Amino acid sequence: MIIVDNALAARARSGNPIRVAMIGAGFMAKGVARQICRYVPGMELVAIANRTLDHARQAYADTDVLGVAEVGTVGALEACIASGQPAITDDALLVCQAAGIDAIIEVTGAVEYGAHAVMEAIRHGKHVVLLNAELDGTVGPILKVYADRAGIIYTVADGDQPGVTLNLARFVQGIGVTPVLCGNIKGLHDPYRNPTTQAGFAKQWGQNPSMVTSFADGSKISFEQAVIANALGMRVAQRGMLGPTVAPGTPVTEAANWYPHEELLSGGPGIVDYVVGASPGPGVFVLGTIDDPVQRHYLNLYKLGAGPLYCFHTPYHLCHFETPTSVARAVLFHDAALAPRGPMYVEVVTAAKVPLTAGQVLDGIGHYHTYGLAENADVAQRENLLPLGVAEGCTLRRDVPKDQVLTYDDVVLPEGRLIDQLRREQAAYFQTAPQAAAVAK
Repeated sequence: MIIVDNALAARARSGNPIRVAMIGAGFMAKGVARQICRYVPGMELVAIANRTLDHARQAYADTDVLGVAEVGTVGALEACIASGQPAITDDALLVCQAAGIDAIIEVTGAVEYGAHAVMEAIRHGKHVVLLNAELDGTVGPILKVYADRAGIIYTVADGDQPGVTLNLARFVQGIGVTPVLCGNIKGLHDPYRNPTTQAGFAKQWGQNPSMVTSFADGSKISFEQAVIANALGMRVAQRGMLGPTVAPGTPVTEAANWYPHEELLSGGPGIVDYVVGASPGPGVFVLGTIDDPVQRHYLNLYKLGAGPLYCFHTPYHLCHFETPTSVARAVLFHDAALAPRGPMYVEVVTAAKVPLTAGQVLDGIGHYHTYGLAENADVAQRENLLPLGVAEGCTLRRDVPKDQVLTYDDVVLPEGRLIDQLRREQAAYFQTAPQAAAVAK
């Protein structure tokens, strides 16, 4: 958003920067820290919270920020903010509670941990910017309800593929074209990848093997497309999406040939999906349609073809480079890059990556036990399917064969989790009674 740069420059000139705290200090968080500290006038990263304190310290050190203070109380953190001294803490709730912070960037990818942090930030009136599609794709609708009540913005970040897609979809809508498919370009999809198979790639790029696995096994793409669907009221064409594979380098401008025209032109809510192998990747695309014959003539003149489906695409997503834009949009313009529009339209359900045995405790997203599949929320509710965002830590009641989708009846939930409480609240608020009953078991 071009208007953001001038607004940030004005805040810099007035000596009134946006003050941001970040929760998380992994690969992506370090990029966000570098971007804010070095390249964003009118914005300051006043604190980083991370369970491993040395990682938070290193995130600042990598940006050449000196004089960082370690704090353990809200009062100590507020004193640092007042004096302009950057701070680190191993207690995420401190940055959510402290005065003098305008927005929180949550970039852990952890569902239960992230839920506690986001709820605390909302309670203390701080705008929330997520690089955590897993959290939004599990309880985003109810978090948005809480944020609306508090008068703050809850948003997924620009730069991440869902945010890039929503910016593109808003552009398409703004010129009078109706988006009927929001797509994501992938280079690989193999649901059986695990942290061992992805260890080499993760090491090469300095990333977490489980996070890399979540991209390879389809869990991440499922969450990202679910997040988009829940923002636009879209659906999936089938469980797991269609996910065509094309010859490497096939231009995404041919996307209209890869998906069923009958469904896309039926006047329905539209679908989210992905493609493997198209170029340029990893970008995003939107297929849209318009009935106006004169505008179709112009679109043909402007090299988008004769229709009835027109492909708009963004050839990159720059993740941490664009995250500060989301902060500025929230704080200065009360605008969300992406947020749920209401109830869940698409869920991410849990499938067995390997044969599972009764008594096993399920591991996390991008690990060895499970992968995620995007499914329409009404189907997930009707079939009592287990969301991937709540699967970690559940104990299996029975054996589950490879590739079978798990239900709530297959597991025992851990006691006392916030994520389960929020799922119950979400189901009740949006009156999805079957889901509410399932989560209560």
